Amino acid sequence: MAKNGLVLEGGAMRGIYTAGVIDVFLENGIKFDLTIGVSAGACFGCNIKSEQPGRALRYNLRFCRDKRYCSFRELLRSGDIYGYDFCYHKIPERLDAFDTEKYRSNPSEFYVVATDLKTGKPVYKKLEKMDRSDMEWVRASASMPVVSNTVKIGRDRLLDGGISDSIPVEAAFDLGCEKAVVVLTRPAGYEKKQDPLLPIEKIRYKNYPKFIEALEGRKDMYNNELAVVEKLEKEGKVFVIRPSEEPVASRIEHDPQKLLSTYNLGHEDATDLLPALKRFL
Repeated sequence: MAKNGLVLEGGAMRGIYTAGVIDVFLENGIKFDLTIGVSAGACFGCNIKSEQPGRALRYNLRFCRDKRYCSFRELLRSGDIYGYDFCYHKIPERLDAFDTEKYRSNPSEFYVVATDLKTGKPVYKKLEKMDRSDMEWVRASASMPVVSNTVKIGRDRLLDGGISDSIPVEAAFDLGCEKAVVVLTRPAGYEKKQDPLLPIEKIRYKNYPKFIEALEGRKDMYNNELAVVEKLEKEGKVFVIRPSEEPVASRIEHDPQKLLSTYNLGHEDATDLLPALKRFL
């Protein structure tokens, strides 16, 4: 049987747009055989497999101003701008529980993308249990350079999957999908520019030349992936959902109203596209 895939771009807190889109899927019984998420797409996308609509919005609104969640104080204290223990243990285990039982019983597959510092290449990891070990892969996928510690898993040294594969649509097809829905967090016409932090990144990761090459090539990689998505969309192989206007939430957003507005934009865009999406699937 042909697999339907769901590909989720990152974008840090701008990814709350994706949470709005996912909730429309959950509210309308739209299911996918395989989901692959990058960065915020991994953090928020796992809720589609645990079937928890509203969860990503709920805990982001509750904790967006909590210094334990995301703050420069936390960056100075621990080396992670998004608090490791608070974000990846306290919230999913106690404060807004992630339904691991439902996640494990759901037959759909969930993958995340991280970048290997030694090779500069993407690593695709299937998460089956969403226990603490799996949560480390979600953390790795979402750990932005400079403002995050390197995530060590076995012999791997990992950071943000968006460095090496920001829109893993080709990976979804390699994993067996015959068509895919792609959720982007930038509106049509967006073109990625060179990261202004690149000089700092080159100093910070001077011991990882392949990773520096990936950082230097990130702009071109991203824009090339956008071109691939556009080509596949014209061929009828992918269905794209992207913001109909520029989301107001920034990558590091502490204003709950801006988060809610960006979530609502995703929910409204996906609702408007629902009839066409059902025909595509």
